[in-house]
Amino acid sequence: MFPELFKLGPITVYTYGVLLAAAYLLGLKLAMVRAKARALDPNRALDLGIAIIVSALVGAKLLLIVVDFDHYRQNPAEIFSIVRAGGVFYGGLIAAVGVAFWYMRRHRMPLWITCDVFAPGIALGHAVGRLGCLAAGCCFGRPTNVPWAITFTNPAAAANVGTPLGVPLHPTQLYESGVELLILIFLLATERRGRSFEGRTFWSYMLLYGISRFIIEFFRGDERGMVFGNISTSQFISLLIVPIAIAMLLYLSKRGDVPTAAAARAAGRAS
Repeated sequence: MFPELFKLGPITVYTYGVLLAAAYLLGLKLAMVRAKARALDPNRALDLGIAIIVSALVGAKLLLIVVDFDHYRQNPAEIFSIVRAGGVFYGGLIAAVGVAFWYMRRHRMPLWITCDVFAPGIALGHAVGRLGCLAAGCCFGRPTNVPWAITFTNPAAAANVGTPLGVPLHPTQLYESGVELLILIFLLATERRGRSFEGRTFWSYMLLYGISRFIIEFFRGDERGMVFGNISTSQFISLLIVPIAIAMLLYLSKRGDVPTAAAARAAGRAS
């Protein structure tokens, strides 16, 4: 693809970095619009969004080092090369969720309402960010003969992230970008349908992403760390997140009934 967007003298502007920046800005903008519509302080939402962006960047890079520790232990100089491309999304997601929960607790922001505000922005940002992975050649798929296979030819992609050149591969970056776009549409289309409760949008995102990521991982061909010898680190995390998301959806849906029931009892006593 196009790992290097252009050069300005000795400075190289990488496509991945530009698209990653666009992904975060678009996700943050969507979150701020949704925060304002829900009477949340937009300045607090902006600060929270920046904290999420920074922690996501750091978390994604750290988990990349962890899952491919042997490689970076043998080639420590390459640790500095990960600023150009790559990162494990789950590492960024886990770090961002942890920092977000801390920030919301510290500033007394409504927990699940705020999470619901940001969830579609995460999906939007991820959909755009995976296009950056496609441009850089990272997160590539297994060799395949399917008609929609993609073949990388740029030597910079091979040099930066080890992308196989001249080999038809599953376009796993597009798989995930497309799935994230579908999740975004689903979240926005169903948010006000059915019985709504705080936390539904956020945990629905976690559930849908966990399922989709587990499946897409079977088509990945890059080295990304394995657990128990036969599933990737991201699949292992998906196996943890999916049941947690289901449990939280059930818990929060039942908890959401409590105020309504209490109000009904109070109304009955008043009459």
